[in-house]
Amino acid sequence: MKNIPFINLHKHKKKILIVDDEVSVLKLLQFILKDEYEPIIRQSGIDALSTLNNGEIPDLIISDMEMPFFSGVEFIKSLKTSGYFRNIPVIVLSGSDSPENIQARIPYIINGIMQKPFNPTNLKNVIKSVLN
Repeated sequence: MKNIPFINLHKHKKKILIVDDEVSVLKLLQFILKDEYEPIIRQSGIDALSTLNNGEIPDLIISDMEMPFFSGVEFIKSLKTSGYFRNIPVIVLSGSDSPENIQARIPYIINGIMQKPFNPTNLKNVIKSVLN
């Protein structure tokens, strides 16, 4: 009898940290992404930074722009000026700003910008593009 090599059929799911103050958006994104990815949801940039500082490092971050206390701009600035987190790709979600305004407000590399409301298929395509 020959030895048959073990093939792992369960691929490691990539982690996506989702940061948004709206619970409905978090739940929607979690539902959309849970089959293909491991979503980690946080309601604020402060909670998201705490998660990162505790060693949970995602493959991608999706962040809302408009959040109370610690905006998406401040959160992304903290990431991009950090020695540890600056290379994590970021997709920005915005319900109010145009992509041009977002890019003007964030002088760092953003890997994708999606307007709210977003098309789930388009978002998944942007995620796949950024992660590949």
